[in-house]
Formats: sequence, structure tokens, C-alpha cells
Amino acid sequence: MTENTTVVVTCHPVTDSTTRAYVAEVALNRPDKLNAWTGAMRGRLVEALDELGEDVSCRAVVLTGTGRAFCAGQDLAETAAIDPDDHAAAEEWIDDFGRLFRTVRGLDKPVIAAVNGVAAGSGFQFALLADLRIGHAAVRMGQPEVLSGIPSITGIWAMSGILGRAKTAEFALTGRLVDGTEALRLGLLSRLVAEDEVKVAALAEAVRLAELPPGAVALTKGRLRELDDAGLDDAIEAAKKVHVAAYATGEPQREMAKFLAGRRG
Repeated sequence: MTENTTVVVTCHPVTDSTTRAYVAEVALNRPDKLNAWTGAMRGRLVEALDELGEDVSCRAVVLTGTGRAFCAGQDLAETAAIDPDDHAAAEEWIDDFGRLFRTVRGLDKPVIAAVNGVAAGSGFQFALLADLRIGHAAVRMGQPEVLSGIPSITGIWAMSGILGRAKTAEFALTGRLVDGTEALRLGLLSRLVAEDEVKVAALAEAVRLAELPPGAVALTKGRLRELDDAGLDDAIEAAKKVHVAAYATGEPQREMAKFLAGRRG
């Protein structure tokens, strides 16, 4: 097991395998902040996923969060401090997410998200990058970024393939969160289980997929990536332009400051 303060990687051996195959559980580990992430946390996550991607013994990956949430998205205390005149900072922030998204998508092994509790904003997008998503009825999933003055650009890309244009517009513009039952109906979740069985079910599914021929899995995932790689590239470039424009107005910083002040109050 490899551990640091924000990301925990645990290896679960595939016991029926004749090789040293294992399933990796990658847990976001900032429970007091609902696993809201900072740039440094995402950097550690990319490092961990790169290591797992290169390890042929790792045959599947389960993404989850410790505590009451999968991931509440960006830690607003970090982005609220972006200088409206610092265009490079806004672009670097988006490029940071681009690296994470491409790293998850680049894994040639199955990726299952064990969605526990809240998956919101970029945390919601992170969950949608998984091949399969297992959750429970009380989860809350959605794209509330507009409520904090943050445009949803990569979110539109992440949602559109699952939800279609009408529902994507609804999620992006209203910021509403849905529960697990509706998430299942919409295709945001692949399966619902009892709350205390989410991680167990995700690991069991990962073991089942880990026993499939890895070459066929890798080639299948490669073709799935090809279907919308260009869309992700376009979303990242559009997001940099839009976020530079948004942060230049100071609106996101003001709205995030209001949110943070209200939460402290």
C-alpha cells in the first residue's frame, strides 16, 4: 500500500489468478473537506495513476473517496484566490484538469468508480471518466459550478455523451444535484447497491473485469477513447478561453468568496 495525506492506493490481489495480478483501489483522502481537491492533490493522483498504468500486474482500478463523499470538486479556497489579471493561472488550472482527465482515460485497464456520497463539479466529471460507476440511492451527483460563478465547459463534454444535449444543458445551467435513483435512470450510474456495499461491489466488479483477456480490454478501451478524444481536446481549449474571460471579470472570485464566507458563518 502506498499512502500520502491526500491519496491512498491499496492493492487487492486477484486470488484466482495464476499471475501476480491485482486490482488497485485509489481513494481520495481528504474527508474533512469532502475530498475537494487542490492542484497538489490532483498532481499526486496523476502520479499514482501513471504508476498503475505502467504496471502490467495491475489489471483494474477502482476510484473512490474516504468518508462521506466521493469528491466535492475543486477546493474553492484555492481558486477564489486567482488574480483576475493572471490569465496564465486560469489556463494552468484548466491544463491541470486536462492532465488528470487524459491520465484516467489513458488507462488501458478497466476503471470503476465507487461513488459514495457527493460527486459534484469536477468530482462529478472525474466519476464520469470511469468505465463503470457503482453508487447508492443517497448519492448526490451533479454540476453546481455555475452557482459559484464558474462556467461549466469541460463538464459539458463529460456529460453530453451520457445525457444528451437537453439534460446536459439542464445540469450545466441549473447546478442541481440528483440522487442515486435518478442518476441510475439517466445513465450516470451503472448500478445501485446498498450504501455499505458500494466499495465491495466495485472491487468485486473490478476483479471480474481483471480476469478478462487484457489485450482485448486494452484495444476496446483504445477505440472508445478515439470516439471522443477530439471532443476532450476541444473542451480543454475552450475551457481555457472561457475561464480566462470569466476570471478576468472577477465574478467567480466574488461568488466563491460569498460561498466560503457563508460556510464559515
